[in-house]
Amino acid sequence: MADRFLQLAAEVVECRACPRLVEFRERVAREKRRAYRHETYWGRPLPPFGDPRARLLVVGLAPAAHGGNRTGRYFTGDASGDWLFRALYRAGFASQPTSRHKDDGLTLRDAYITAVVRCVPPNNRPSPEELRTCRQWLLCELDLLQRVQVVVVLGRIALDGFLAALRARGTSVGRLAFGHAVCHTLPDGLRLICSYHPSQQNTATGRLTEPMLDQVFTLARTLLGPAE
Repeated sequence: MADRFLQLAAEVVECRACPRLVEFRERVAREKRRAYRHETYWGRPLPPFGDPRARLLVVGLAPAAHGGNRTGRYFTGDASGDWLFRALYRAGFASQPTSRHKDDGLTLRDAYITAVVRCVPPNNRPSPEELRTCRQWLLCELDLLQRVQVVVVLGRIALDGFLAALRARGTSVGRLAFGHAVCHTLPDGLRLICSYHPSQQNTATGRLTEPMLDQVFTLARTLLGPAE
C-alpha cells in the first residue's frame, strides 16, 4: 500500500496538464512573498498526505499560494492550516496542533487530507475544466483509501468536486445541500460532513469560529469512534 501511495505522489508532482495553473504556481514560486523571499517554494502539485489506512478523509479546495504552494503540504504554513490542524489535533486526528513545513514531524492519525485541485489557482478559483482534469488524482486516492467511512468537505466547491468524483465512480448521488456541520448519509453508507472553509475570509469575519470547526471534527470522531 505504501508503494502505491509513493507511486501516486511521484505522478502527481510531475503533472503539467493545466497550462494556466502551471504558469501561476510557478510564477508565485519565483516572485514569492516578501516574508518568504529567502525560502525555496515548492511550486508544484501537492502529493498525498496522511494515513493510508485513514477512516477520515478531509477534502479542501486547493493549495494556498504562499501556504501549500510554498511548503509542499496541504494546509501548511498559512492561517487556514493553523485553524484546521488545531481542530484535528483536539479531535485526536493530528499528532500536533501546528503545521509549519513538511518536515516538522506532523503526522495524521486515522485521517488523510486531499483537495479537488492540486495546484494553486488564481484568485482561488479553478475553472470547471481544471476541476475535471484534476479529478483523476482524487479518483486514484479514493481507490486506494479503502477504509474511509467519514468525509469532511471544506467549502461548497470541495463538496461539488467530491460529489463529481463519486459520480465518476458510478455512485448515484444528487446535489446535496451545503451548510456548516450538515451531515449526509450517502447510498453506500459513507457519512459526508460539510464545513465552512477555514479561509481568512471566513475566520476573520466570524463566519467560522474555532468552536464551529471543532463541532465538525468532534462529529467525525463520534461517528468513527476511538482511533484504531
